[in-house]
Amino acid sequence: MAIQSLLNGLQPLLGLGVLIALAWLLSEDRRAVRPRLILAGLGLQLALALLLLKLPPVRESFLTLNQMVLSLQEATQAGTELVFGYLGGGAAPFETRYPQNSFVLAFRALPLILVISALSALLFHWRVLPVLVRGFAWLLRRTLGTGGPLGLGAAANVFVGMTEAPLLIRPYLASMSRPALFGLMTCGMATIAGTVMVLYASFIGGVVPDAMGHILTASLISAPAALMMAGVLVPEDTHGDDGATVRIEAQTHSAMDAVTRGTLDAIPLWLNIIAMLVVMVALVSLANQLLGLLPTVGGEALSAQRLLGWLMAPVVWLIGIPWSEAGTAGALMGVKTVLNELVAYLQLANLPEGVLSERSRLIMTYALCGFANLGSLGIMIGGLGAMAPARRDEIVGLGMKSILAGTMATLMTGAIVALLI
Repeated sequence: MAIQSLLNGLQPLLGLGVLIALAWLLSEDRRAVRPRLILAGLGLQLALALLLLKLPPVRESFLTLNQMVLSLQEATQAGTELVFGYLGGGAAPFETRYPQNSFVLAFRALPLILVISALSALLFHWRVLPVLVRGFAWLLRRTLGTGGPLGLGAAANVFVGMTEAPLLIRPYLASMSRPALFGLMTCGMATIAGTVMVLYASFIGGVVPDAMGHILTASLISAPAALMMAGVLVPEDTHGDDGATVRIEAQTHSAMDAVTRGTLDAIPLWLNIIAMLVVMVALVSLANQLLGLLPTVGGEALSAQRLLGWLMAPVVWLIGIPWSEAGTAGALMGVKTVLNELVAYLQLANLPEGVLSERSRLIMTYALCGFANLGSLGIMIGGLGAMAPARRDEIVGLGMKSILAGTMATLMTGAIVALLI
C-alpha cells in the first residue's frame, strides 16, 4: 500500500512537470516566460484544490450543491411534463414494455439548460454573480499579476460561457495585448459555463459522488492553470496587460426581464447542443463503420474510440490514471477533444462497472471539465470576432493554440486532484 501511494503521488507530479516543460518548449518566447507565473499558477491551483477538497465545511457544502441539482432537476421536470408530456417525464398514456428506454435526452435532461440560464440571469441582475466574479478577479490579480480586463474575463469564464464572459470587457477587447487576448481565449477553453455545470453533474451523478461540487471545483481550479499555460505559450512583455478596473453593469431592468432574457438566450444553446449531438454521434458511427472494414486488431474491430484511447493513453497515464485503465480514460479524453465534453461525460456515465476505478473516474471528471474542442473553437471565433472585428484574424490565428492550452490546463487540474486523493 505504501509503495502504491508513493506511485500515485509521483505519477501526477511527473505529469505536471511534463506539461509545463512541453508548454515552455512550444512557447513563442521562452526567455520572456516568468517563473513567478508558473510558481503562482501551481500554488494557486494547489491551494484552491486543498481548500475545496480537503476542508470539511467545504466538502459538506458539496452535499448541499448536489441537493440543489436534484431540486433543479425536479423543478425542470415539472415544466417538461407539462410541455412535452410523457416524453418529458410524465406518465405514459399507454403501457410501456421497456421503461428503461423511456428517457429522452432532448426533452428530459437538456431543458435544464433553460432553467439554469434563467436563474443565472436573475442572479446577475440581483448582483450576486458580479460579487463572485469580482472576488475571483481580485484573487487572480494578487497571485498571478493578471491585469484588470483579463482578470475579470478569466473570473467570469468560471461562471458563464466563453462568449458571455468577454461581453463584460467588450470595450477593452480592441486594445488588449495579444497575450492578454490569448489568455482570455484559453480561459474560455479550460472552463465550462454555469448553464451546463448542473447538466453534466446530473449525467455523472450516478457514478461520481458529489458530482456538482467536483464540476464547480474543476472549473475554479482550471482558471489559474489556463492563465499560467497561456502566459507560458504566449508570454507578456510586461507584468499584466494593464491596471484598468472594470465595472460590471447589469443589462436587465427587472427580475422578470432577467428571467425572460436568460430563458430566450438559452434556446439557441439548447438547439445547438441537440443538433451537434445528432451530427457528432452520427459522424463517429460513420467513422466506426469505415474503420470496421479494416482487419481486426486483437480480435476486435477498430473504432474511433480505440484509436483515440491508444493516442491519449500515455497522456492520461501522466496525470495519474493506472496504465490498465489508460486506454478507456484516453478514449474519453480523445472524444472530449475531437467531439465535445458533453459526449465524453455521457460516455463516462455509461461505462461498464469496473472499467474505471472510483479514483480514475474522479480524475477524469476534472480532466474533461473544459470547452477545449473543435466545435467550441467555431463558437469562440464567431463570438469574439463579432465583438472585436478588427482582431478577427488574430483570434483565428490563436484558435488552435487556445485548444492546446485549454486541454493542457484541464490535464493539469486532473493531475493536481490526483495528488490529493
